[in-house]
Amino acid sequence: MLYYLFRFLEQWDIPGSGMWSYISFRSLLALILSLVISIWFGEIFIKWMRRHGGLESQRDRTVDPYGVEKRGVPTMGGVIIIVATIVPCLLFGRLRNIYMLLMIVTTLWLGLIGFADDYIKMKVTKDGLRPIYKLIGQAGLGLIVGLTLWLSPDVVIRENVSVQRQGQEMVIHKSAPVKSTTTTIPFLKDNNLNYTDAFFSWLGEHRSAAGWIFFVILTTFVVMAVSNGSNLNDGMDGMCAGNSAIICVALGILAYVSSHIGYASYFNIMYIPQSEELVIFLCAFAGALIGFLWYNAYPAQIFMGDTGSLAIGGIIAVTAIIIHKELLIPLLCFIFFMESLSVMLQVQVAKYGNRRGRKLRIFKRAPIHDAFRIKPGQIGSDVKILLNWPRGCWLESKITTRFWIITVLLAALAIVTLKIR
Repeated sequence: MLYYLFRFLEQWDIPGSGMWSYISFRSLLALILSLVISIWFGEIFIKWMRRHGGLESQRDRTVDPYGVEKRGVPTMGGVIIIVATIVPCLLFGRLRNIYMLLMIVTTLWLGLIGFADDYIKMKVTKDGLRPIYKLIGQAGLGLIVGLTLWLSPDVVIRENVSVQRQGQEMVIHKSAPVKSTTTTIPFLKDNNLNYTDAFFSWLGEHRSAAGWIFFVILTTFVVMAVSNGSNLNDGMDGMCAGNSAIICVALGILAYVSSHIGYASYFNIMYIPQSEELVIFLCAFAGALIGFLWYNAYPAQIFMGDTGSLAIGGIIAVTAIIIHKELLIPLLCFIFFMESLSVMLQVQVAKYGNRRGRKLRIFKRAPIHDAFRIKPGQIGSDVKILLNWPRGCWLESKITTRFWIITVLLAALAIVTLKIR
């Protein structure tokens, strides 16, 4: 809203109003305001939740190996993150921008699903919302995002092309913006992959529709996978918020170079008009996450809950899809991927052992971060662990910090893929 106000004032030569046309200025304002809101509103929200009984009721000594009781800590902290993200975007963003609207819808959609799950856990049953309903909600959002990117005339790209001029190779962008199912393949010089041409060229006149249908299905899968991965990663104080803030910074850098035709040419990537508004959203989101750590860092004063973790994964997934970097997700979100993979492997190995009358596990506990904080003797002597590492246990704060460090390394590598080919 303020963006439109100051652009109007710019017509009257009001001093300083021209600053609002700069992405860097609005992004930094969004970052600062989201930090302030997250810290200020966080304290108010925690007190309100304590007064109204919005407290965690499931965690006990069997979950926390150090015997630190976490029962009675407020939950639904994702509300803080969502409020601290949306408010700066409404103030500093261009609300008629298709990408900004998609990000706001993603945040509210998955935030509401997570809120329903947290509320049911507190007031009705500790099992929360049935998993099938969560999956349906995630799939519904994926379909909305995929179909919007397919059908909206505002969603276009200008593809990068290498040409020879005066004996030198240069990168230019096609002058006509087009709708495309092209994505970026990391680590390759000729790094554009068009799903339509690569997989459906044999369909003739129907290949374009088939390519977009495949894109919508892929979008749905990515949204569901990353959202569930971030949900599983939310198991220790500060874990998910810290990892997600790091990932958002990396995505913000990728979004910025994709939205700037000069940088897009320099890095030989496709130019995505109007995607600069993603930078403002991601700055607000990163600020909200960092501010949330004020209360969520060990020992946590509030838990994120599904209200935050589901929304976080959806935001990361949709951003990567919009800037055509979805193939970087396994690298950027490696921690989320390992959390999901560890759970799937653990379940399958346990089923295999049960059929043979044995208690068999591949990890000491899943998701994988829990395997690092199990004390000796907490696992029954009748349970066989295939990967019994580490032998001892780590402090929760050390596990969180080391997972952050891994995410920093992988985020840096994801950014470096702009040049390493």
